[in-house]
Amino acid sequence: MSWVVRLIVVLPALAGLVGLLTRRWVRTARVLAVGTATVVAGLALAQWIAPTDRADIATLGALPLHGLGVPLHLLSDAMSALVALAVALVVLAIQIFTVWYHRSDPRMTQFVATVSLFASGMLLVVQSADLVLTLVGWEVMGWCSWLLIGHESERAAARRAAYKAFMVTCTADIAMIVGLIALSVRAGTTDLVPVLSQPAAAPLLTLGLVAVVIGVAGKSGLVPFQDWLPDAMEGPTPASALIHAATMVAAGSYVVARLFVLYAADDAARTLLGVLAAITMVYAAGLAFAQTDLKRLLAYSTLSQVAILLGALAAAPAAVGVGPAMGHLVSHAFFKALLFLGAGWLTALVGATTLVVMAGHLRSAGLLRWVMAIGFASLAGVPPLMGFFTKDTAVDAAFEGLTQGGGGLRAGLVVFALLLTVVLTAAYCTRAWLLLDPPRRVDPALLAEAGPVGSTGAHRATEPVSAPGPTGTMSRAVGSHHGSITLPAALAVAGLALASVLGTFLLLRLSGSIHLGVGTAIVSIALIGVGAFVTFQMSNRGRVDAAQRLPQRVRDGAVRGFGADTAYVGFGAAITALARLVVALDRDVVDAYPRAAAVSARTLGFVGERAHRAVPSLSLLGLVVGVVLIAVTASWWG
Repeated sequence: MSWVVRLIVVLPALAGLVGLLTRRWVRTARVLAVGTATVVAGLALAQWIAPTDRADIATLGALPLHGLGVPLHLLSDAMSALVALAVALVVLAIQIFTVWYHRSDPRMTQFVATVSLFASGMLLVVQSADLVLTLVGWEVMGWCSWLLIGHESERAAARRAAYKAFMVTCTADIAMIVGLIALSVRAGTTDLVPVLSQPAAAPLLTLGLVAVVIGVAGKSGLVPFQDWLPDAMEGPTPASALIHAATMVAAGSYVVARLFVLYAADDAARTLLGVLAAITMVYAAGLAFAQTDLKRLLAYSTLSQVAILLGALAAAPAAVGVGPAMGHLVSHAFFKALLFLGAGWLTALVGATTLVVMAGHLRSAGLLRWVMAIGFASLAGVPPLMGFFTKDTAVDAAFEGLTQGGGGLRAGLVVFALLLTVVLTAAYCTRAWLLLDPPRRVDPALLAEAGPVGSTGAHRATEPVSAPGPTGTMSRAVGSHHGSITLPAALAVAGLALASVLGTFLLLRLSGSIHLGVGTAIVSIALIGVGAFVTFQMSNRGRVDAAQRLPQRVRDGAVRGFGADTAYVGFGAAITALARLVVALDRDVVDAYPRAAAVSARTLGFVGERAHRAVPSLSLLGLVVGVVLIAVTASWWG
């Protein structure tokens, strides 16, 4: 089985590199991307069926670092096998869908090659038993996300979103590097097994775990790093599905789960994680309700759902473990990839991503209507879909942390945020469904829905691309995607829908990933009903947009993320001003004294040169002649 684990990581990387080298051969690139994804999915299935429970699978050999062991091992256990299978299946569906969605894109080969590299980075994080390899996979994903988000580089909005994502996540990565170094120095090795075998509380451990939480917050979009993720919707829909579903934003949750033994022994780091997760899940779910663009709605939904599983890791008792969080990670991977690819399919049919244009178009969409219904229902946690089981397990784990695990205020905060998020999630899912598939004739007032900056009129496929980032609208020309969907692409989307229904069975091999509490299940179902009913009433029984009930100022602010982008710009300007001040002080103060000495010496030399006539005097000539005569006489008589 060791060679299976190695191939799971290596094959996507090779496919990406070969795809970049053969980018002029479109057919070869398509076959290579889809074929490799299929093989990797098969290998991941084999590992899931029979994981080896080994954490010493060799790769390149140990790095020769003095005083620090760096074995560069991989591992295979039930958790890595489950997550690797979910990642492989989602990547396979995305690659198949991309072949259709980007069939007219002249740079499609670069796109699918980058997807392969991205998948390799995530799979390396999943299969890593070494903190150095974890960091390598972590950074590969960051680089690939910049390429994928900015794939349509001719658009200023896409370039801005790509740079924003790269800068925000890389800023948080500084803390991640510090945290991993602290954990490695404490254990004397980067090998995960010795690192986890020293859970005793210590200042260096707290520093490392807190720094890792900050790094995870950047990649997962926790407050205050949340605003890059909605703007990342400027990238193509398959890229959005990849980043949001099973790779980049989920990677941080997986890293925390791997280090769970250490977090269970450190209240400070776990409390920070719980506070950030609680704030983010409620904040993002509330903003999702007000979005005017379907992709941005799904982006804020991702922030909220990832915060749910991180909240489970923050509140669950040590005895419960990581099962609830990892179960919801897998569930979210399936239904969120389904919703994003379904949104891309609908965009190709309608010609825009704004809800006002999409309103009512899902009713006659056939298969697409059913798969989107499954996706929204699973996201909302409607039984008996996979999302219901995993979300309720996460809620139940947080309740156990509150009542039995000694979680105290941290667990109480997470539980309250989870229950409120259940209501908000049901609300924004119901609102989106009532817009896309209204139960009756839509009131004309719905079609007059204003954009986030007061603009009116629907964005059509023939119109130019909208303004970047902060405006919140991302409708664009999608004429190259028009046409009937191919059978493989439709089957890929349908496969994700099937996984969202039956994927619960995949979780049976991971202990604790499915554990329904009767009380929490009843409470969750009741809260889902409340959120759906209130939204239905706010929409005048499906005749208008429920978000129109919100004050226009609140709605516009929510679409803009309540000024988060402005805060980022201000923070960047402050850092730039500070850098300029440091340069000025270094140039004009620190370097002033050496420069002054040099200038003084040069000035004195110039003055002396100007004062001298540059003509030898008679006395000097006499002295020289005398010295010569004495020397000659002495040598003659000697």
